[in-house]
Amino acid sequence: MTDDKNGFRVKKTALYAIHSALGAKIVEFGGYAMPMQYTGILDEHMKVREAVGIFDVSHMGEVEIRGKDALAFVQKITVNDVSKLDAGRVQYSAMCYEDGGIVDDLLVYNMGGYFMLVINAANTEKDIAWMKEHLAGDAVLKDRSNDLSLLAIQGPRSLLTLMGLTKADLSSLQYYHWTRGVLAGVEMIISRTGYTGELGFELYFPSDVASGELVWNTIMEAGKKYGIAPVGLGARDTLRLEMGFCLYGNDIDAATNPIEAGLGWITKVDKGDFIGKGPIARAKQGGARRRLVGFTMDDKAFPRHGYPIAAAGTRVGSVTSGTFSPVLAKGIGMGYVPIAQAKAGTPVSILVRGREIPAMVASIPFIKK
Repeated sequence: MTDDKNGFRVKKTALYAIHSALGAKIVEFGGYAMPMQYTGILDEHMKVREAVGIFDVSHMGEVEIRGKDALAFVQKITVNDVSKLDAGRVQYSAMCYEDGGIVDDLLVYNMGGYFMLVINAANTEKDIAWMKEHLAGDAVLKDRSNDLSLLAIQGPRSLLTLMGLTKADLSSLQYYHWTRGVLAGVEMIISRTGYTGELGFELYFPSDVASGELVWNTIMEAGKKYGIAPVGLGARDTLRLEMGFCLYGNDIDAATNPIEAGLGWITKVDKGDFIGKGPIARAKQGGARRRLVGFTMDDKAFPRHGYPIAAAGTRVGSVTSGTFSPVLAKGIGMGYVPIAQAKAGTPVSILVRGREIPAMVASIPFIKK
């Protein structure tokens, strides 16, 4: 634990000393002292798009589900079809309340005999309490969040950076698959996943400081010739938004359901019973009255969470996420609008500090990878 400059009592990841030594701007996020940026969000963003970046995302939560009823339990609490998830594979999914509102979005790993759920940092305590409320049969939950460090190595040169550091065959590791390996003498799970839209990997390993610093420093040294740079949460947010990926608390929450959030592709209403199935199935059959859409602005204005979205002079929604896209060099964002305004190409406007800025509903992702 540490006290940050704002007086928050926060946890430190195993890489905290490294972030501080690099001069990172440290902020409280999800109960942790985390690096927001090092050299600047724009610079870090483009490093990931053009070369390779390394993120400390050890604040994320990890939960193991074991027992003979583990599959049935995970199938019950998530919207995707876990029965289709073979050992060695990963699945993007969500957990929902009875009314279809989203508890959290998450990754489900089939670890071969048990499951690992990776949940959002700010939701860890809430998510685990909700899971425990629904435990049944021979299913045992274990919180591993404090036991694991998590590094994300993302960018077109991420494979080149890592492949010489481990005997694991990363070149043949497919998207949303994982393997076990040893890197810098540290045993870990190496996953072909990430939230940037780029080629990338996520590494799960023991959370002691010695292991964390050894792995970080080894990767940074190997990545020098590929232009590697440390990347903070600021660029992580702009990178995910360019891809149209949802952020819990902004784009999805207890008041949104997966269908209106554009997550129908992970929602398998024909898989059998799961929590929230009824309302979600009705929304999927045409009951959704609004959609989460992307929009672009030809102005360099910075759309922010909460800014009004208007159509023909009438407010129709609010910005859920917004930023300036470093790749497109224009403002981009997402927000919920009525179905009538949800078609790509529909003109809308964003109210930015008293100014009505023209915008256009756009297909997402905003950039094609």
